[in-house]
Amino acid sequence: MTEGVQTRQAEAEKRYDVFHTDCPARDVVDHVTSRWGIWVLISLRSKSLRFYELRESIQGISEKMLAQTLRALVQDGLVWREVEPTTPPQVTYGLTEFGQHVGEPLTELFDRITRRLSTDSTG
Repeated sequence: MTEGVQTRQAEAEKRYDVFHTDCPARDVVDHVTSRWGIWVLISLRSKSLRFYELRESIQGISEKMLAQTLRALVQDGLVWREVEPTTPPQVTYGLTEFGQHVGEPLTELFDRITRRLSTDSTG
């Protein structure tokens, strides 16, 4: 019985080795750590936002890049998307439970960096 468990564990470890190009987790890691993926996750950490609110919260991002980044994060299951059938449609984005879990260390990293920078500038 333990042989089957060990085989499944070995297969899972091999399958999710992010150093291999065929690892399914690698795409998710790439999307999360992309130039804009991090900022989307940090922007959505405390509340859901409409597309234009999100774009305004991330200075320097184009509509095209925000749309591409959101599409990838939605597909990865990190961000949810809700469309209100109005004219024009109102689209709201927020973090899924998985997105909140993945975003926590990014938020902590961001907070540590900003705390450090603020103490360096006052010191």
